[in-house]
Amino acid sequence: MPLDEDLAAWLRLSLTPGLGGAGARRLLTAFGDPKRAVGASRTALARHVPDKVAAAIQQGGMHEAVWHVGAWLEDPTNHVVTLADAGYPGQLLQLADPPLLIYVKGRLELLSRPSLAVVGSRHATAQGAANAESFARTLSDSGLTIVSGLALGIDAAAHRGGLGGAASSIAVLGTGADIVYPARNRALAHELAARGALVSDFPLGTRPLPANFPQRNRLISGLALGCLVVEAAADSGSLITARLAADQGREVFALPGSIHSPLAKGCHALIKQGAKLVESASDILEELRLPAPAPAESAPHPAADARAQALLDALGHDPCDLDTLAARCGLAASEIAALITQLELDGRIAPLPGGLYQRLRR
Repeated sequence: MPLDEDLAAWLRLSLTPGLGGAGARRLLTAFGDPKRAVGASRTALARHVPDKVAAAIQQGGMHEAVWHVGAWLEDPTNHVVTLADAGYPGQLLQLADPPLLIYVKGRLELLSRPSLAVVGSRHATAQGAANAESFARTLSDSGLTIVSGLALGIDAAAHRGGLGGAASSIAVLGTGADIVYPARNRALAHELAARGALVSDFPLGTRPLPANFPQRNRLISGLALGCLVVEAAADSGSLITARLAADQGREVFALPGSIHSPLAKGCHALIKQGAKLVESASDILEELRLPAPAPAESAPHPAADARAQALLDALGHDPCDLDTLAARCGLAASEIAALITQLELDGRIAPLPGGLYQRLRR
């Protein structure tokens, strides 16, 4: 596909090795627009960037990479949005260093709508994933597009919830927009491309290098009005996203958890540092001054078997092993095993590593 000259110039700047965002902004300030910058002499360019970078720009040796973008744009669901475009996300324009351009696959209009980042552990508990999906669905139905990073665990659950609601979901990638990572989320990525959006500021073909993900996290928080952390260990990468959100002037929210759970430590630390403790989607909507969701009509649920309810009462809301459960409720081990199976099938408890079980909130 032949590229517009202006877009080709933006791409040449963004793809120049060693230039970076700061160098590109210096050139835009000096020359006024990308076409003038890429058309300038090496001497003129070298007044603003290192000579080696000036030489790379002046020689224009990125034709193959630019051509590859043109071929990618032949798919009408693919887009490249530059700083000069009206469709560039307003939230990103608030950043001190917005990306020169972003690659978008899917519904471009979602990037201009109010959104909330939802992030958390890749090793989520069953309850954590259920919470992420439930919050995301309710917030999506309340008009907030859900932004996350397509990782396993909480991210994937948040995307599913966002897609299940009215405002859909955006995945910000740590790869090029033509690569799905992790591969286990391929089906989810295809669904996001069809009904939501995939976004990246990395060149096409960029592999999932560890250094890419802090940059990805910056865009997750940058696109959103606020950031909700659902589950996070004390050293979780989700805390980086939360700190970036705070630095960017976004609201930070955290779900509390059990004092015994390692995946609650990060959320509790955020709350101690000033993040808003949330127990419902309404807490987030109130803080963002958005209308609360209409209360859902709950269908009547058949009364639980008395023994199953007794076991749930004995389990409480912290993980517990079978021996402790037996001691608490006075039932035989065989009877407890049968009840555990029944409650798992009903979606009321879930197994955890180490022979533990956890109650799931409906």
